[in-house]
Amino acid sequence: MTKIKDNLIKYAVPIIFIVISVSGIIVSGTPLSYITKELSNRLFRNTFLVLSLIIPILAGMGINFGIPLGAMAAQIGLIFAQDWGFKGVSGLLIAALIATPISILLGKFSGNILNKAKGREMITSMMLSFFILGIYMLVLLFLAGSVIPIKTRAMLLSQGYGIKNSLSLVSAKSLDNILKYRLYIPLGSQAITFDFPVATVLVIALLCLFIVWFKKTKIGHDMHAVGQDQIVSKNAGMASDKIRVQSIVISTVLACYGQLIYLQNIGTLSTYAGQDQAALYAAASLLVGGASVAKATIPNAILGTALFHLMFIIMPQAGSALTGDAMVGEYFRTFLSYAVVTISLIIHAYNRAKEANDKRLNQREQKQISKTEKTFVS
Repeated sequence: MTKIKDNLIKYAVPIIFIVISVSGIIVSGTPLSYITKELSNRLFRNTFLVLSLIIPILAGMGINFGIPLGAMAAQIGLIFAQDWGFKGVSGLLIAALIATPISILLGKFSGNILNKAKGREMITSMMLSFFILGIYMLVLLFLAGSVIPIKTRAMLLSQGYGIKNSLSLVSAKSLDNILKYRLYIPLGSQAITFDFPVATVLVIALLCLFIVWFKKTKIGHDMHAVGQDQIVSKNAGMASDKIRVQSIVISTVLACYGQLIYLQNIGTLSTYAGQDQAALYAAASLLVGGASVAKATIPNAILGTALFHLMFIIMPQAGSALTGDAMVGEYFRTFLSYAVVTISLIIHAYNRAKEANDKRLNQREQKQISKTEKTFVS
């Protein structure tokens, strides 16, 4: 009975989301074929970004709310690749080549800053994203077209410099369209429809294999040790600060590639707002899957992405069916997005405080036992 209770507490968030989603499906009466088609599209579009959060958690850095740095690097790469005339898969590859060194530099900068804010990494990474966003906007709003040459005038604002707010990507669907497969399963009067962009699925699968392999390497074991206890790992001769920086660099570079996958699927680049929700939605997806800021796995990421985006599909239609206004569902899902992150962080803080208190009590008991034994011996 105690084990069932512990599991219910541990998986409370995914259970709540499953209940909400099933209730929303029943209330809205949305066709199953529409749900599964939309869900598959969102799942393959967002999973890579969510997976990019796992390695910093392994290293004890918590959720890396600084992944918008990688997203901004990806967007810069796409802008220049498009300006230079690259299209399709070659455009994505050139964008990745441009964005990778930028994301590495931003990751190193972020990691070094986070090392100076130990214990407050998550809020610091979030604030750091806002700081870098200011520089990003300065470059694209004022320097692009004036100092930095942009050949494609259609990409610029009417004043002759500054990138437009929205750009149609010439590399849209380039990865997804390499090989597509549609799974259609009749189910009575309904049907299950899944669209499989095979190349995108293979890229996500490769990242999953990389994470599994990485955890077994020496640096992976070192990250795990640092995540467990920085003081002990430092006393054991590990360069804990360097290892923490490496985890943030890897996460930032992976987030860069995840944003490229996301944007090529969307087909449109929102130049100044495209990276805004990258961290929040990825973090919420991971937490919905049953992860915490101290432990996360690949199944957590995949399950959480599916559940979180299932809510995105269902809630507007459920709100419309209940109240006649789809915006009610929009407000509800926005509320849940922030609520999941907030509650998870509160639970994590509570658990950390409880563990620290239990540790102090155990040490006090050990001292008391030791004192009693000495008195008995004497």
